[in-house]
Amino acid sequence: MTDTAIDRSAIERVYSVIAPYIRQTPVVDVDAADFDVRHSRVLVKLELLQRAGSFKTRGAFANLLTREIPQAGVVAASGGNHGAAVAYAAMTLNIPAKIFVPTVSSPAKVERIRAYGADLVVGGERYADALAASDAWAAQSGALAVHAFDQRETLLGQGTVGLELSGQAPQLDTLLVAVGGGGLIGGIAAWYAGRVRIVGVEPESAPTLTDALKAGRPVDAPAGGIAADSLAPRRVGELMFPIARAHVDRVVLVTDEAIAAAQRALWESLRIAAEPGGAAVLAALQSGAYTPAANERVGIVLSGGNTGAVRFE
Repeated sequence: MTDTAIDRSAIERVYSVIAPYIRQTPVVDVDAADFDVRHSRVLVKLELLQRAGSFKTRGAFANLLTREIPQAGVVAASGGNHGAAVAYAAMTLNIPAKIFVPTVSSPAKVERIRAYGADLVVGGERYADALAASDAWAAQSGALAVHAFDQRETLLGQGTVGLELSGQAPQLDTLLVAVGGGGLIGGIAAWYAGRVRIVGVEPESAPTLTDALKAGRPVDAPAGGIAADSLAPRRVGELMFPIARAHVDRVVLVTDEAIAAAQRALWESLRIAAEPGGAAVLAALQSGAYTPAANERVGIVLSGGNTGAVRFE
């Protein structure tokens, strides 16, 4: 292994560092008929139960615990979940944090970032605008930039989802993973390295990995849709792309309507409130974008739950 490797050994080492700060999220074996899917069972990794509400907390702690932190602290750009995760990790470790998010970020995510005590700046229409602002702040202040997906430590942290799941559900044939910038699917694919079929799921309105695979490199893609605050960063990361090309079997696309239907199905069947980006993987099964073979053992990762969709009275 080299210092830049993103592989099983590196993921195991990072997991040993971040384990005291994260939750080992559970796996639920669900009758697929509950979702009107013609398949016997679906194993659901409930990563939306992670601290700060998404898998991003793994990558945040991986960065803050394994990199040298300057006196100026850390800075991050985010559609929302990464910002909440970095803010939570910084609060836990008593590190100053400045977070930039675009106006498309959901109120639930903005509220989480503020609640964790980070210095929050909301501006620009999309993630790319927030990233430009955070890069400028890093250059001005000397703060350490914590990238949402295109950073080795981020990928290694997200890869611990695969490490956990391989122990919880060793019988899996296929795992469906939502794709935004590619940190989650890149980390998971690096962990499994072909041992399980990895299928990416993207919104039709934000086909970042789909377009990259067609072009043979990361390229700008449309960045819109219902899940724009988590699955629409404009392009996938440079570091994850060779991993995806080697170990992601295919990428399927789902509509905004299918994602919204999957959100409703998760709530009606399991009383799980998933954000649009988290529900996209179920949308792939419900809509037929991915149709399992007979007796195929399928898993999905519900990656985030930072939504204000549920109201309590």
